[in-house]
Amino acid sequence: MRLKSLGGGLAALIAVVSFSVAAAAPAKIPRTPDKRPDLNGVWQVLNTANWDIEPHAARAALALRQGPVVPVPAREVLALGAVGAVPAGAGVVVGGVIPYTPEAKAKRDENRADWLNRDPEIKCYLPGVPRANYMSFPLQIIQGGSETLIAYEYAGAVRNLVFKDPGPAPVDSWMGQSVAKWEGDTLVVTVTGQSDSTWFDRAGNHHSAGMTVVERWTLTDADHIRYEAEITDPETFTRPWKVSMVLYRRVGEDARLQQFKCVEFVEELMFGKLRKNPLP
Repeated sequence: MRLKSLGGGLAALIAVVSFSVAAAAPAKIPRTPDKRPDLNGVWQVLNTANWDIEPHAARAALALRQGPVVPVPAREVLALGAVGAVPAGAGVVVGGVIPYTPEAKAKRDENRADWLNRDPEIKCYLPGVPRANYMSFPLQIIQGGSETLIAYEYAGAVRNLVFKDPGPAPVDSWMGQSVAKWEGDTLVVTVTGQSDSTWFDRAGNHHSAGMTVVERWTLTDADHIRYEAEITDPETFTRPWKVSMVLYRRVGEDARLQQFKCVEFVEELMFGKLRKNPLP
């Protein structure tokens, strides 16, 4: 009986050790013919970073006015009710707080207070990097040998990742210039030449045209990418800082980009006042 008990205990110990070894083993990831991690696919975040990349509580609306006791939704968004409310979020900023200079933080507060007029997303302007990667729309990575393309559902935005540095961006643009390289199994992309008109989120977080973004795309298993972006912008921030999150592979029948070319959706907002007889 004692030997039988010992044998059972040894078997259980072996099973535990085997499970621990298996759990510690790195996940197998799909690879391209040239042995690089295969990032091809449709991906999307499951967070609320597009509302605010810093930790935030749920609130009645992005645009508020002072109520009898507490702030209430602004008149322009009141009819949206719960649809116009802000969901809570743990934030994606490493460390929780963006290290603004005092002047830049004051501008952030002004942006936030005047969100309806200032947020470039409302006018369907291209979102820039890193914001394009955590909007509530999917993105698709098309990975080739010498070039990689990232297509976004929002506004039909596209980024071409080049692996041969062409030098400084000739002009600033909404999505900037993306120069990529591989560091082991991580795709590292340096983005420069972005317009200072893009924001990080709907909460007024902003940057200057001198910003540099260094992205790190790491496939952790077949269906998850760890995405990190380090932001350096001495005009706006006291030090470099990072955002970090997970992108999830879309695997259903809807794993494709739909069309959301929103320019036509904002024509009335942007130009309706120019009508000979504007609508009330």
